[in-house]
Amino acid sequence: MGELAAPGRKSIGAKRNPESADAILEAAEAVLAEAGYSGFSIEAVARRARAGKPTIYRWWPSKAALLIEVYQRQKRVETPDTGNIETDLAGFLMNLFAHWRDTSSGNVFRSLVAEAQSDAAAAAALADYARGRRAHTGRMIERAKARGEVVADIDAEIVADLIASYAWRHLLTNRLDEDEETIRAAVRYVVRGIAA
Repeated sequence: MGELAAPGRKSIGAKRNPESADAILEAAEAVLAEAGYSGFSIEAVARRARAGKPTIYRWWPSKAALLIEVYQRQKRVETPDTGNIETDLAGFLMNLFAHWRDTSSGNVFRSLVAEAQSDAAAAAALADYARGRRAHTGRMIERAKARGEVVADIDAEIVADLIASYAWRHLLTNRLDEDEETIRAAVRYVVRGIAA
């Protein structure tokens, strides 16, 4: 008689099984740590997670979509809420630069942005991610509106794009060691343009 199979993760169909999704994300993190961005592949993740490639592609439509979720899972950037928009935005940027500089996330995100220049799936995944980040950063502007710090008709998402542009330029040019005073000055210029 054959040996009994070890109990494995149970499939729940097209819906994400949290246990399987965690195994895939953990495998993706491990493959990324071992092989780097250039050596990362869905095949390697599938082998390591003991999951089928169709399962991975059902839940993440591209390598970039999976990598963005890995990036988000690892991202630990505090968004300050001090009651002062200038302090909040400068603190956010300093926290973000430190995260990108001090973890592997900066290299991963920089590589995703580069890949998005020539890969439609990566561009779509990055655009989806950026929409969520724009709304997240925009909430800082909305809080400032509610406090009367900025004029009421300011489009918070455009301001969020300005802040993101500053951050991404620093990431893409590997200038993540910008000093606090320079970051505060850049934020001050933006805030002066939207101040009430």
